[in-house]
Amino acid sequence: MVARVSTVAFEGIEARPVDVQVQIAPGAIAFMVVGLADKAVGESRERVRAALNASGLALPAKRITVNLAPADMPKEGSHYDLPIALAVMAAIGAIPSDALQNYTVIGELALDGAVSAVAGALPAAIAANSRGQGLICPAASGPEAAWASSELDILAPRSLIQLANHFKGTQVLARPQPALRAPSGPSPDLRDIKGQENAKRALEVAAAGGHNLLMSGSPGAGKSMLAQRLPSILPPLSARELLEVSMIHSIAGSLAGGALTDRRPFRAPHHSASMAALVGGGVHAKPGEISLAHQGVLFLDELPEFAPQVLDSLRQPLETGEVAIARANHRIVYPARFQLIAAMNPCRCGHANEPGYSCSRGPNARCAAQYQARLSGPLIDRFDLTIDVPAVTAADLLLPAPAEGSAEVAERVAAAREIQVERYRGLGLPHVACNAAAPAGTVEQVLDADSAALALLRDAAERTRLSARGYHRVLKLARTLADLDGGGAVGRAHLAEALSYRLGGERAAIAA
Repeated sequence: MVARVSTVAFEGIEARPVDVQVQIAPGAIAFMVVGLADKAVGESRERVRAALNASGLALPAKRITVNLAPADMPKEGSHYDLPIALAVMAAIGAIPSDALQNYTVIGELALDGAVSAVAGALPAAIAANSRGQGLICPAASGPEAAWASSELDILAPRSLIQLANHFKGTQVLARPQPALRAPSGPSPDLRDIKGQENAKRALEVAAAGGHNLLMSGSPGAGKSMLAQRLPSILPPLSARELLEVSMIHSIAGSLAGGALTDRRPFRAPHHSASMAALVGGGVHAKPGEISLAHQGVLFLDELPEFAPQVLDSLRQPLETGEVAIARANHRIVYPARFQLIAAMNPCRCGHANEPGYSCSRGPNARCAAQYQARLSGPLIDRFDLTIDVPAVTAADLLLPAPAEGSAEVAERVAAAREIQVERYRGLGLPHVACNAAAPAGTVEQVLDADSAALALLRDAAERTRLSARGYHRVLKLARTLADLDGGGAVGRAHLAEALSYRLGGERAAIAA
């Protein structure tokens, strides 16, 4: 007789069905796990043996074979412990074999029989619900799995004994409730920043349309402060976005206590981050920072200090909204639709643009050119807004706090985003939530610009040699500026402001 238990194998954020088959037969005493299992899965036999002994069950002195089907799919992770243990218990008659037929099972076992939390509970719950099954998962992962469906049957035991008692009818396990992460504290507010009105305006425009922003300025000018306050003016995640983001963080094992949050992710990796840390990879092809920032913000401070190869690896995900990680035996695709915010100094010493400053390395222009040469042209071309952030004077710092804070700006951003969502939904593009994510052809369709604005754009494109990508990004930026003004037609003033952000001060003057 073969006992069977359903579980899953993770490929990206997808949970593929896996059938755990256990056979106990006469022969030499052995406990074998087959089915293309990695080292963590192979070691599960010792954890299962110890957990069963701690629960008062001894393995029979027979040959125990565990097969993970399909056998040609790689199996990775410790979440196979619990399904293997339950299949063994069913095979020896410790629990009814038919009790597990309608459940998908995941969980790691401790040596004392406790069931420990594992990554991927939310994707596993969604996969189980789509197949019409319930889910058995660790108690710590129950609040996360409960978000999959209010009708999903979930058992979240703390130990093997609790689960065995539940099936025997001597104990009833209550269904876990979805958990929402409480705010850790007040978020940074734009009211904390004195001066920098032009930079605040650029930040608002970037938030309203989901545009990429590059800030350049002297040390201490407030670039990092501005970036850290961007989440405070972004709209909360929609239900669809919340599910996408939570599935990625579930796979990465970064959902604290299984609690979800509707705040957009804000990731700020150090400039020493490797390519695998940023785009994803490693032995098990885990999601990187760009996927963990999906539907949120990726902030790269000290941009030129990142390795050039690492920065250039962002070019394709910025265009496609996803990243493909290829390995010898499988290929994984993670979502990566993020908003890139970057900050940098104009040169190595940081003061090249300050009046009267003379760089010790040589002419200011040479120092700045050498430092900025670490950034490739194709990467710079993917920034919609490029602004200079001047140093703040003591007179600005002595001024009282601004009257307008993040709450007022967030209202304007939310109104502009709502206009964009309704516009693209009407065009049959419900997955497009902002202008930055709209296809190029669609942007031309919704531009609704007057002849004066189009003439300005044509002249500027010819004089500054805008790339095709730059041309369409200017259109998207102008559309966002018009949406901030109520969503009407794109005028000459909107295109002029968009060109000023896109081209920078010197090239914008040439375009004008």
